[in-house]
Amino acid sequence: MADTATLEARLAEAEEALHQVLIGQSVTVTAYDGHRTEYSPAKEGELRRYIGSLKRELGCGRGPGSRRVMF
Repeated sequence: MADTATLEARLAEAEEALHQVLIGQSVTVTAYDGHRTEYSPAKEGELRRYIGSLKRELGCGRGPGSRRVMF
């Protein structure tokens, strides 16, 4: 697991990438640990999942009280 500073930097970059995708940029590129990923509007969900995973690693994710109960 990466240190907190690295995770926070990745989260900031991923959130900026999501912003660029949402405002109509055709492709946004992020790079970390030797990996290069391109996000297009069609991959918005994948980018949101990545942001969620970074937030969980940082302890900022949803707590157990925020889950919905499905009947």
